[in-house]
Amino acid sequence: MADQKMTEYERRRLENIKRNDEMLAALKIQSRIKDLSTVNKRQRTESKSYKKSPTKNSKPETPVVLRRSLRTRGVPPDAISASGLKDDYDETRVRKIPKLNSSPVKKVSPRERGPLAMRDAYTSDDASNQKLIQTMSGFSKKFQLRESNGFPCDLVKGVEKSEDFEAPKVRKRASGSVDAEALKLEPKNIARVVPGRIMNVRFFPTADVPMVAVGNKFGNIGFWKVDAENDNGDGIYLYCPHSGPVSGIVLDPFSVSKMFSSCYDGFIRLMDVEKEAFDLVYSSEYSIHSISQSPHDRKSLYFSEGHGGVNMWDLKAGKSLSLWNLHDNRINTIDFNSENSNIMATSSTDGTACIWDLRHMSADKSKSLKTVCHKRAVHSAYFSPSGRFLATTSIDNQVALSTGENYEDMSMVYHNNQTGRWLSTFRGIWGWDDSSVFVGNMKRGVDIISVAGKKIVSTLYSELMSAIPCRFDAHPYKVGMLAGATSGGQVYIWSL
Repeated sequence: MADQKMTEYERRRLENIKRNDEMLAALKIQSRIKDLSTVNKRQRTESKSYKKSPTKNSKPETPVVLRRSLRTRGVPPDAISASGLKDDYDETRVRKIPKLNSSPVKKVSPRERGPLAMRDAYTSDDASNQKLIQTMSGFSKKFQLRESNGFPCDLVKGVEKSEDFEAPKVRKRASGSVDAEALKLEPKNIARVVPGRIMNVRFFPTADVPMVAVGNKFGNIGFWKVDAENDNGDGIYLYCPHSGPVSGIVLDPFSVSKMFSSCYDGFIRLMDVEKEAFDLVYSSEYSIHSISQSPHDRKSLYFSEGHGGVNMWDLKAGKSLSLWNLHDNRINTIDFNSENSNIMATSSTDGTACIWDLRHMSADKSKSLKTVCHKRAVHSAYFSPSGRFLATTSIDNQVALSTGENYEDMSMVYHNNQTGRWLSTFRGIWGWDDSSVFVGNMKRGVDIISVAGKKIVSTLYSELMSAIPCRFDAHPYKVGMLAGATSGGQVYIWSL
């Protein structure tokens, strides 16, 4: 009856299932599947860990020894120590064992809000540190001796300062035109001064011995005495007075032994060789992006703080004289006109470079004498040696040259300024006259822009160049000596 109730489809289905089972039984498929699954499980268990641990050797069993006193073991006490310590026992005669975990004296961190000794900031032995101090002290003595008639009396030992003493005039920079083809790069004028990217490079204002100071992104400041061939060593001295990128270096125009440095960590320090310390001049919760000093004012320091603010700091009183909001974004450079110290130029990431008159500044809103507009961030704005021109370098691939009574005449010169994120940005600087601007290029060379021709007229190349020079400085008293710094810590010095 059950077979009669089944449909034709169901009957064929059962027949197919029965036939397939008989076929699989004849081929022994199920037994082979079980064998394969067993093998796969064994292999998977063995390859579970890609790192096999070595076979552990069983440790030999050692008898456990229980410590027991002489009394419990029935042994008579030692005759020497049985009566205890003698009355005339002197503890001071016992040699004290030094502690194994005694740590050496810790150096002061650059983040400490206070003075930092040069020996603590130095990254090598103290003997080399003293060598630099002696070198810079010698610079200072020669500088004071040569300029004692025109410099302040407090810089010359044994001379008292009078009330009617007039402010000194800074020694004028060397001036003159230079033939680019005459500049040469020699192997002895190449050195790796600091690790990592160099943010700033400055020549010391010494005519006799060329020496540079550089600051990098790690907070290091390196010094290089270029002609150190006759000295023992390479003439390179590395310090770490900051905990972040060094945003600016200013050498005191009135004292060779003093140098200001600023950092993104909000600190400004003064390296005083006579004190052998990096004194803390100013600290802020905001980053300091640039620092400058007027060539005729030794009492004040100007620095950009936070987003668009410029602080005028009284060095003697240790307080802020003025604080101006000048830009909508960070200020990258501050520069002063050499012929008129009341005229100041600033460059900003907001895409503008402005010229200001310090005699007409207000805390609320100051009006600029001239605004140079770029399409992207402006990384530098520097006056020419005579003060008649202003050169601005922007990431929009333009170098602007402004001149005129109010700097109203402006011309743009195309220059590839796309350095990327791993290189310091290009900043065009003036040479020793108003004729040319020096700026690095991406082909490991130095482009020379002619002010008269308003174009690139020449390029400094050398087979010795192994990196792209980004930051430059022209020696203030040696015409034709140019320093270029790279993002690899190298410094190249061209000379006539």
